[in-house]
Amino acid sequence: MRRYDASEIEPKWVAAWDAEGRFRASEDPGDTRPKFYALDMFPYPSGDLHMGHAEAFSGGDVVARFKAMRGHNVLHPIGWDAFGLPAENAAIKRGIAPAAWTYENIQQQAASFKRMGMSFDWSRRLNTCDPSYYRWTQWLFMKFFERGLAYRKKSPVNWCPNDATVLANEQVQQGACERCGAIVERRDLTQWFLRITDYTQRLLDDETELIDWPERVLTMQRNWIGRSQGAEVTFTIKETGEEIPVFTTRPDTLWGVTFFVFSVEHPAVRRLAELGGTWDQVSALVDEARATSLNSREAADTKEGVFLGVHAVNPVNGEEIPCYAAPYVLMEYGTGAIMAVPGHDERDFAFARTHEVPVRVVIQPRDAEPVDGDAMTEAFTGEGVMVNSGHFDGQETPASIAAVIAWLEAEGRGKGTVNFRLRDWLISRQRYWGAPIPIIHCPTCGEVAVPESDLPVELPADVDFQPGGDSPLARHPSWKHAACPSCGGEAVRDTDTMDTFVDSSWYYLRYCSPEYPDGPFDPAAVTAWMPVGQYTGGVEHAILHLLYSRFVTKVLYDMGMVPFTEPFPRLMNQGQVIYGGASMSKSKGNIVEPMPLVQRWGADSMRLIMLFAGPFEDDIDWKLIAGEDPDRRPGVHSWLSRVFTAVGEAAERGNEHESDELVRLTHRTIKGVTEDLERFRFNTAISKLQVLTNETRAALDAGAGARSAARALTLMLAPFAPFIAEELWRVDLDESGSVADGPWPDFDPALVVEDTVQLIVQVDGRVRDRIEVAVTISEADALAAAKASENARRAVDGREVVKEIVRAPKLVNLVTRG
Repeated sequence: MRRYDASEIEPKWVAAWDAEGRFRASEDPGDTRPKFYALDMFPYPSGDLHMGHAEAFSGGDVVARFKAMRGHNVLHPIGWDAFGLPAENAAIKRGIAPAAWTYENIQQQAASFKRMGMSFDWSRRLNTCDPSYYRWTQWLFMKFFERGLAYRKKSPVNWCPNDATVLANEQVQQGACERCGAIVERRDLTQWFLRITDYTQRLLDDETELIDWPERVLTMQRNWIGRSQGAEVTFTIKETGEEIPVFTTRPDTLWGVTFFVFSVEHPAVRRLAELGGTWDQVSALVDEARATSLNSREAADTKEGVFLGVHAVNPVNGEEIPCYAAPYVLMEYGTGAIMAVPGHDERDFAFARTHEVPVRVVIQPRDAEPVDGDAMTEAFTGEGVMVNSGHFDGQETPASIAAVIAWLEAEGRGKGTVNFRLRDWLISRQRYWGAPIPIIHCPTCGEVAVPESDLPVELPADVDFQPGGDSPLARHPSWKHAACPSCGGEAVRDTDTMDTFVDSSWYYLRYCSPEYPDGPFDPAAVTAWMPVGQYTGGVEHAILHLLYSRFVTKVLYDMGMVPFTEPFPRLMNQGQVIYGGASMSKSKGNIVEPMPLVQRWGADSMRLIMLFAGPFEDDIDWKLIAGEDPDRRPGVHSWLSRVFTAVGEAAERGNEHESDELVRLTHRTIKGVTEDLERFRFNTAISKLQVLTNETRAALDAGAGARSAARALTLMLAPFAPFIAEELWRVDLDESGSVADGPWPDFDPALVVEDTVQLIVQVDGRVRDRIEVAVTISEADALAAAKASENARRAVDGREVVKEIVRAPKLVNLVTRG
């Protein structure tokens, strides 16, 4: 009998699959199989694969293989999200070109993916840093520009002084760059934006098309978009007469406004402070804010602020209130100014107590002691009844909000409106390793798009990408100089590159026709393959990548290029691989890489470790499942050895009779594993296969046949452990073709019906016995069996049974008098 040796089996099938061109999606018009697009979030080539890749791609591969075995024509592509800062920083550190470092890592990851048995269609492989790809990224930018969806403006940004580039808010953690740890500054730069705010409501409304997304991801997107319904109310500066609008979700508290706060970046702040004679104090606050990242500003001390020396007039009661500038109000949200209601807002309350501003209560709780503005120690933010609010006194909140808005509109003092937290997508990056923005700046013609015939605008190879404040492209002696496409005069290219999220916002479309020469994708191919059947990737992309991809798809739909508005109706997130309760990182010295384990125990074992550790969406603590000894044999490797031996023996015995019990278990396992895979319950599916392995072994030890069970076991094992399954299928079972094409086994409904079940016997709610009974047992017989149980009789111990609860065939509970 052969011995299981993954190091011999697995490389053989890697080479065979490569030679056979296996896993290619069929484009044959005569192929009548239903199409299924299995998509994994493509990796960044920052080195070899890590444990997170091993988990995520193992799960995605199970989905792809299962669908193929169920009769689908599966598209399962792979590519690399290859632009970005890590490549440039690595190049700076090592003194090599970013392209060389990037392509070297791509080749390494590709080899590792093949060694791990991923069923990718390698003919569709793409890299976002290839000019043949970013040509179309630039083309899409120009279409956005033509539609008014790409524009340039001066804006405060998070600036990393170490990487010398702009960071999105999400890339700033506790005031520092999440990548290098440098303290982030705020700068005003002229930047390119994509107008995602034109699509905010559609992004919310179309969530109904996301039929199978984790609820937490939907919630994160809703919160990021931040839809708020309320009123826009206009206050007037007493000293100048200028009108300042504010947005509020609580117009019912307008009568409680006791001060007014501007963001330090508000364009009126300097003028008003100079008028009020306070600019010396205010300017120090402004300078401090300019040196602080936007994320840190959001968490700013709510007590900090300076009086501007001017007053605003409340439009509902004519009251004059002091105006302040404070860092806790952000120009990026709302209008950059707020009405402050300290009686009913915690941040306003803290500010008011520090600056000795009056606190006025205009909402009293319904069924509690009235609150006093002078005595209260915290704001009252609950529902209640309006007071001190003119003719609205006595109306209940929040029901009164609609009435207040209607009154504001009738009086011309405000209007109902909707506000969103989401801001336009800032895509400018002052670095080299990215897709150049295809715009030429002409002193006569302004911003001019590069002609389509001149795309791609390629990156120069001879560039100094050391950090220097300006873009490395801006420092190039010749690259930036160009003739204006409109007038032919001297002009300069835009020297920023695009945010890498632009590259990843449309890659799934290119996979459908990666060689298509006449556009970013072949519309017919996209219509045939999309929307994606199943998208797999980490929850860390819940906001940016997924939101941007949804936005881009909607724009393409409006352009008539795609027939759908949502690219990924189904989304599956994997958990994170951690170590000892902490995330893996080089700085912590707790990195565990998958490929050494693949070489030691085999890719099938690695895949099974990842998938058997728990529910796919839960975190995996590698220290708990693998221990401290990397040489310890994994339990799944021992199981695969037993599978290898059992299937080999079953094949040798041929078609000897199989016991009825094994036949029934085989059909129940097929049913259970099929249902588990449809729900992505990989761990419980593997558990069922282990039970079938044990019973197959037992049948063989008893001298019976087990070929049918072994054949079904091999087929069901194939999505999880494709190498051993291929070996057993082609060699031991001597089946034709690949197990990847083998038909998924069917079950006989008559054979999955249980003949018996366990009857749980309780006494006073505590389990005292378990009895095997017929599924069809009557309530009377179930009660009799329970009363006959020796364990139950001992528990009753002569006490009177006052109640008998019978739920045949599963439960009998005898309730006694204590």
